[in-house]
Amino acid sequence: MVDTRDTVIRIGTRGSLLATTQAGTIRDALSAAGHPCELVIISTEGDRNQGPIAEIGVGVFTAALREAIHDGRVDMAVHSYKDLPTARDDRFVIAAVPPREDPRDALVARDGLVLGELPAGSVIGTSSARRAAQLRALGLGLEIRPLRGNLDTRLNRVTSGELDAIVVAARVLPVLDGSIGSPSRSSRCRCCQLRLRARSRWNAAPATPS
Repeated sequence: MVDTRDTVIRIGTRGSLLATTQAGTIRDALSAAGHPCELVIISTEGDRNQGPIAEIGVGVFTAALREAIHDGRVDMAVHSYKDLPTARDDRFVIAAVPPREDPRDALVARDGLVLGELPAGSVIGTSSARRAAQLRALGLGLEIRPLRGNLDTRLNRVTSGELDAIVVAARVLPVLDGSIGSPSRSSRCRCCQLRLRARSRWNAAPATPS
């Protein structure tokens, strides 16, 4: 049997703070088990194209990472489960699914308001068609706008007054290290009373079943 403990495992990841934090969790777990790892940043079409997600195609956050595995530039990749295309790609396997984190959605609103306190006509940003549909179904007279960009960019659209609130996955908020609600930001987060649900699993996919 070949001893692979001295072989550095290259983990492909997108370059955002959230993506590198998720991939870093996998790296740390593997390293703790005696398998040295390093993160390799891969730019994806979804990162470069800031158009509405529904309009820029399928697999825009995963295709470049998959090709990096196939080409041998990385040994595995870490994805958010929701970003994976539903069509199977037999070149790869899902090797592991870490324990699921908080599945709720969170509302980050100006002045610390909760969902029911936002007045009719308030503008809420979200990147999710599901979240947008659920918000419209409440009949609160809210204006829903598409939202792209990293977490800091999204939060700044609230603090700048461009948006009254945004809806994001609750699990991403600890990544911000308490910056929400700090004196430098006029917004804070509360999980909304509406129980919006979302997948928040990650998965790590190596090139081969072995």
